[in-house]
Amino acid sequence: MLRKNRLTMAVSAALGMSAAAMLPSVASAQDELLVEEVVVTGSRIQRANLVSASPVTQVDAEEIKFQGTTRVEDLMKNLPQVYSNQNSSSANGATGTATLNLRNLGDARTLVLVNGRRLPAGSPIAGGQGADINQIPAGLIERVEVLTGGASATYGSDAVAGVVNFMMKQDFEGVELDYQFSQYNHDNDNSRIQGIIKDSGFPYPDGSKTDGDIQNWSLIMGGNFDNGRGNVTAYAGYREIDPVTQAARDYSACALGVNIDSCGGSGTSAEGTFLTNPGVFYVDGNQFVPGNKVFNYGPLNHYQRPDERYTGGVFGRYQINEHVETYTELSFMDNQTNAQIAPSGAFGVAFNLNPNNPYLSSQQRNILFGNAADLNEDGTAPITLLRRNVEGGPRNQDIRHTTFRGVFGLRGDINDTWRYDVYGLYSEVSMENTYNNDFSNDKIKNALDAVEVIDPDTGESSIVCQSVIDGSDPNCLPWNVWQTGAVDQGSVDYMELPLYARGTTDQKVFSGYLAGSLGDYGIKMPTAESGVELVVGAEYRKESLNFNPDEGFRLGLGAGQGGATNPVNGSFDVQEFFTEMSIPLVEGAAMAEELTMDLGYRYSDYSTGVTTDTYGVRAGWAVNSDIKFRASYQRAVRAANIRELFLPQGFNLFDMTQDPCTTSPDGDAPTATPAQCQLSGLPADQYNNFVDSFAGQYNFLQGGNTALEPEESDTYSVGFVWSPADIADLSVSVDWYNIEIKQGIATPNPEFILDECLAGNAAQCAKVKRGPLGDLWLGSDVNTSGHVVALLDNLAREEVEGWDVVVDYAVQLGDMGTLSFNNTMSLVTKWDQQEFAGAPTVDCHGMWGSSCGYPTPDFRNNLRATWLTPWDVTASLMWRHIGGSDDMNGNVDIDSYDYLDISAIWNVMDNASVRLGFNNVLDKEPPIVGDGAGPSNNGNGNTFPGMYDALGRYMYIGATLTF
Repeated sequence: MLRKNRLTMAVSAALGMSAAAMLPSVASAQDELLVEEVVVTGSRIQRANLVSASPVTQVDAEEIKFQGTTRVEDLMKNLPQVYSNQNSSSANGATGTATLNLRNLGDARTLVLVNGRRLPAGSPIAGGQGADINQIPAGLIERVEVLTGGASATYGSDAVAGVVNFMMKQDFEGVELDYQFSQYNHDNDNSRIQGIIKDSGFPYPDGSKTDGDIQNWSLIMGGNFDNGRGNVTAYAGYREIDPVTQAARDYSACALGVNIDSCGGSGTSAEGTFLTNPGVFYVDGNQFVPGNKVFNYGPLNHYQRPDERYTGGVFGRYQINEHVETYTELSFMDNQTNAQIAPSGAFGVAFNLNPNNPYLSSQQRNILFGNAADLNEDGTAPITLLRRNVEGGPRNQDIRHTTFRGVFGLRGDINDTWRYDVYGLYSEVSMENTYNNDFSNDKIKNALDAVEVIDPDTGESSIVCQSVIDGSDPNCLPWNVWQTGAVDQGSVDYMELPLYARGTTDQKVFSGYLAGSLGDYGIKMPTAESGVELVVGAEYRKESLNFNPDEGFRLGLGAGQGGATNPVNGSFDVQEFFTEMSIPLVEGAAMAEELTMDLGYRYSDYSTGVTTDTYGVRAGWAVNSDIKFRASYQRAVRAANIRELFLPQGFNLFDMTQDPCTTSPDGDAPTATPAQCQLSGLPADQYNNFVDSFAGQYNFLQGGNTALEPEESDTYSVGFVWSPADIADLSVSVDWYNIEIKQGIATPNPEFILDECLAGNAAQCAKVKRGPLGDLWLGSDVNTSGHVVALLDNLAREEVEGWDVVVDYAVQLGDMGTLSFNNTMSLVTKWDQQEFAGAPTVDCHGMWGSSCGYPTPDFRNNLRATWLTPWDVTASLMWRHIGGSDDMNGNVDIDSYDYLDISAIWNVMDNASVRLGFNNVLDKEPPIVGDGAGPSNNGNGNTFPGMYDALGRYMYIGATLTF
């Protein structure tokens, strides 16, 4: 069915394939006379020419073996173009998914495909709109193609930053059984940080630590039937990952402050922090002590979440006749993980204390009630309590995703000129989220309202809740936070509130196209031998999401949730028409062995009332067999997803070094003037006179917007591929790109809003709502708690510019085999963002923190050297370089980082191989930046595990058997 054309090994070079992708065929490719026409990611035109008009980077199955990855996210995040937000190291704010983020432009702007067809939204939970690549079994990947920049004309919405296309093994014959065992090792020898932790009175690990075991099994079976007219390939996999907590590494054993010179932490402590009119106190024995104690929440958080995953599926095809071939793809995943963070508690619960509370000591009662001016009119004392539930243990979020995806299609040649492909796709993700060990805010207030009662018959006294006496809550047990070690387990059990959420996402796609070689009708340029290739097609897609949290979530009853978790229920559909055309302009001429222009256009009509036009033009110019140039322009769009359209308003948290209007918990003075702070709604007498957030987390009001317009992007790329005939096995590709996103759909950075307000922007000051105490962090009631309003809108403008360079070279060593090199480099020269019209442009390239968030190093490079020895052993060494990033807040700059990985594969016999490897072989620590690497910046454990090797040395051994 696929036409044969002239030899073009250079297709690999033009795509920027890794050396590992070419290694198995270096010898045989020299003798290859014909190649099949293929469909390259970014187009539906079949081609076997020398030029890919768009820059595509390819990773093949051998690279997976060399890196020893069982999680596909680990393979992808090492690519210089790829960033990782949600991954196995996420704890606070984890969705339980693994997502991809091209160019650091966001998960939702990266379109993920399997065999050229979409994956669904990974989860209905907040932050889960990116495709979950957990459902992709590493053992079944044949190659991964990464296309930079927009591709909406080919694939529709979401391909703003680019496309990642996982091409899976098909037409497999035989049986392949694979097992791998992996684990991490680190020598805890950071004496500086150990000294800081010791001075703070916290425990820390010392010496070598081996943990985080990962076991992965995979089975692939396949075979042809009916004389090769059909094939069925089936697979099954099992993966089990052990947890690692931050207590296991010295650099994460305490929550370091923003200057990484002291242990920070949370004011919601085991001793309690009591914010009262007379002052701030904590409890020691039964006495109030001025000030507060800090709770070290870090050690209990997961650094690697435990995970158990089952996968299975079938790929099949059958050629009914010369015109019709049926095909199907069925895949299933069940993935269960657990995200553990520090215990819950009273996170700023405001209540009025009765002077007759029997738990109060005389000293406490005198402090709280000694001055009538400090009391309410009814004689009660207003108190805001921050007290950690150390008795109840850590919070943990049990997250389970069950995913099914099915594709059924027909394809074939109508005649020698026309061919077709029509398919239907259905995907469904079912999510179960169970949140354990949280507290109920309402029950906390009930448990704090304790009274003493005397039994009239016995005269014995007992302490009970007022709600028991008045009958409003007969199950209440009082919570004694006024004395050290006096909390009763019964009161903990009473206040605990399990929370449940269930939800689904589903996707339906019906798509088809007709492709023809118009040269058969004589439609071609007079200067070309080949004719025009045409594709016309139509597609219908429907996306649905249902997120159904229980009453505790919806009403914000969970004390450790930071606000209400609102239900989301919505759907939209889109009808699309698309066309592509490839026009050979010149062939076989001097200085133009081939000159081709590709055109693409797509019209989309959304049920939300939005219509979009996307289009692109690409050109490829092969001067000769040595040098090829390429250039492209793409207009891409991304329509708002369901959560962006329909999410109800509610609180979320954002990270900030300190409130500029008060002294930080680290003792840093206010950074804003009294006059500036008054612009933000702070009364003059509260300037530097309120308690800042101990954990560096603040409230913001988020919410969807049904009036959102699609965001648009323009992508330009220019590059060349050099494969000199007189230097065997050398290819060099260099590509410049520029991606500009306009009217981007985004939540404005709350810290940026506050900064703009302090600078005198009245419109932004209207979005700053300070609480009664002057703060922006206490409480979770939208009507009474301090917060910043940051609702989704078409606000942002972002522009990313840079260079990608890929070099492949192989040296024949005679009797000693072949030594090959692959170098993949990404250079970022511009990463500008503008929060809204009229706001200043912020340069984020080579920066991290504040409005820039996650690090964007200006230079990343991977160099792999691989030796194909004559002894059935392939050895490989990889050098990974990550450029430095400066702190926008001026606290902790990140130096450049270098990692070395070594690996080897030994073909023990024809049907058995063993592999062994060490990544980060020198056990280099990640950059430690402290509090700035918070959840809202996709950090964890004082660093950014999605970019750096946070757990130390990664060791693996695996074996593959084939039959």
